[in-house]
Amino acid sequence: MEQCSSAFDKLVRIGIALSSVRELDKLLELIVSESRAFANCDAGSLYIKEGDHLNFVVSQNDTLAAREGKKAEEMLFKPFPVPISNRSLSGYVANTGTLVNIPDAYAIPDSAEYHFDRSFDQRVNYHTTSMLQLPMKDAQGGVIGVLQLINAKDENGKIIPFNRDSEELMLSVASQAAVAVKNAQLNREIKEAHLDTIMRLGLAAEYRDKETGGHIQRMSHYSAIIAKMMDLPRERVEAIRLASPMHDVGKVGIPDAILLKPGHLNVLERKIMESHTIIGAEILKDSAVPMLQLSQTIAMTHHEKWDGTGYPNKFQGQEIPLEGRIVALADVFDALSNKRVYKPAMSIAETMQIITETTGTHFDPAVSEAFVKGMDQVLEVYQKYKEV
Repeated sequence: MEQCSSAFDKLVRIGIALSSVRELDKLLELIVSESRAFANCDAGSLYIKEGDHLNFVVSQNDTLAAREGKKAEEMLFKPFPVPISNRSLSGYVANTGTLVNIPDAYAIPDSAEYHFDRSFDQRVNYHTTSMLQLPMKDAQGGVIGVLQLINAKDENGKIIPFNRDSEELMLSVASQAAVAVKNAQLNREIKEAHLDTIMRLGLAAEYRDKETGGHIQRMSHYSAIIAKMMDLPRERVEAIRLASPMHDVGKVGIPDAILLKPGHLNVLERKIMESHTIIGAEILKDSAVPMLQLSQTIAMTHHEKWDGTGYPNKFQGQEIPLEGRIVALADVFDALSNKRVYKPAMSIAETMQIITETTGTHFDPAVSEAFVKGMDQVLEVYQKYKEV
């Protein structure tokens, strides 16, 4: 009774752990590590169904990690598709939806429908003995993936077969994992839909300005490089990359006669052009979506200057949100280094000279320092999305 209670407590803990993770890649790793801990085994892998095949997405192995250190990661993860057929073990489990518990992978009889592929063992000098292959089924009973556990261990670390009495418990773990994966996949789809909308709105503004999609691709990557070089958290770096394409969405409200004018703007025209920051902020205001909230901040503040002479609010220094300061430099670098309707493209050297000269007046010195630090990555982006 005590053992059953302990197993139940572990199942509850695993369920809580898996349900708390929304990022799919982290979740997949967590599924394997939690399942391995529950079954007390040396290694594990995860396959996710996609169309008519399985994608090998996670591999963990304590023996290789201890023996090879950092090299183990390269040895473990060789992504490849697995056909959903009865020939391979994981394919068989995905195809039939049945659990497979093998005491000795090297002793599978020739008469069996499936076979064990020894190539991994031979490549990395490992020996797979016991295996437990579990179908991950969604609420409708469809198989969405396969969880593979390898080399169960006793309390002394000796390799033993997986306990057949605990198969139902392990199926429960696989079922919990399937639910968590489906939720994470749905969360990713929703996020991608939001981001696709953001990118398309950004493109709409750029095409009105006779620019190509290259501008928002370049400046969004430049913004992310700066944020990364400022040691911002990975999630914030990604948020800046994805929100920055909306910086000029307010240009949809600027008349063509001003937006597309090839010569210099007069005072009134300049005022109207500058209003694109306010128009953009109005378009994006009152959203409950964090990405659009950040986009609004960027749209409003990416033309503010460090010395307080920018627009529309003449914010100065730290009054300007960091995201606005970052996008300001990324946007100017791209505008100067590429052709516009009113000017030819400058060289990278000329562009960097202007940025250097205006750091401390136009640009935050810390942002400029980060930009220079990431210049190798900046030039890679510049070449990749270069105007033809």
